[in-house]
Amino acid sequence: MLTEERSPRTANIDRLSTLAILEVMNDEDASVPGAVRRVLPAIAQAVDTIVEHLRQGGRLLYVGAGTSGRLGVLDAVECVPTFNTDPETVQGIIAGGPLALTHAVEGAEDDRAAGYAEMVARNVNERDVVVGIAASGRTPYVIGALEAANAAGAATVAISCNEPAPLLDIAGIPIAVLVGPEIITGSTRLKSGTAQKLILNMLSTATMIRLGKVYQNLMVDMRATNQKLMQRAQRIVAEISGVSSEEASRLLEQSGYEVKTAIVVALLGVSPEAARVRIAAAGGVLREALKDQE
Repeated sequence: MLTEERSPRTANIDRLSTLAILEVMNDEDASVPGAVRRVLPAIAQAVDTIVEHLRQGGRLLYVGAGTSGRLGVLDAVECVPTFNTDPETVQGIIAGGPLALTHAVEGAEDDRAAGYAEMVARNVNERDVVVGIAASGRTPYVIGALEAANAAGAATVAISCNEPAPLLDIAGIPIAVLVGPEIITGSTRLKSGTAQKLILNMLSTATMIRLGKVYQNLMVDMRATNQKLMQRAQRIVAEISGVSSEEASRLLEQSGYEVKTAIVVALLGVSPEAARVRIAAAGGVLREALKDQE
């Protein structure tokens, strides 16, 4: 496996100074975006598939073990405050369950049947998309999950840093991002993990943009759940609608801190209730809701 090969460039890394070690790491990390760029067509195919399924009320489920699983959980969790998604819409599933987020759960990743059973327990169906994440491309738990997803008629995506790999063979959309040997042999939390994080960022962010949760480059569906986010919401409303910060704050309070609603109220002079109806009729896409104004 490519991820288990030794890198000749780092064979003497244990003899380097601290700064030299960091320079080597930085040089190796710099190669990761290029590897991701080479698989952008496959990532785009995955995004289009996810958008289609989420529009039909489906879910996006990330499945992984160890670092791969933790990265999937991280991306899923961040969708809730950033894009105001229901926690059920984007889910992160890690072999070994929540305990595995902070502890090594021995043998969990080798349990193919458990991965299959988890998909059955979550009632995965034809409206869903399941993304299997495994640097090796052969983690049994993740393979079992994709097998169950395929059997249920769900769309399946695989992210692997090896090719060929069993996981790629069973996924409807295989993404083989080949970053090469790690600086520490087999430590796939390094370049492989970075590549996985970049791809997950793309899958969720591009999907949410396509679903209308971003206007220009502003997160107009964010949840204002703390002081920092309330201030961000205020800046977004003021920026788009051209009102003062004080007026933006008033509009947000009037609109239940729904950013899109406050913007429509400000620009079209309608009530929050009418704004919500207009946004819903536009499929949640603010640009469509404002097309008369634009």
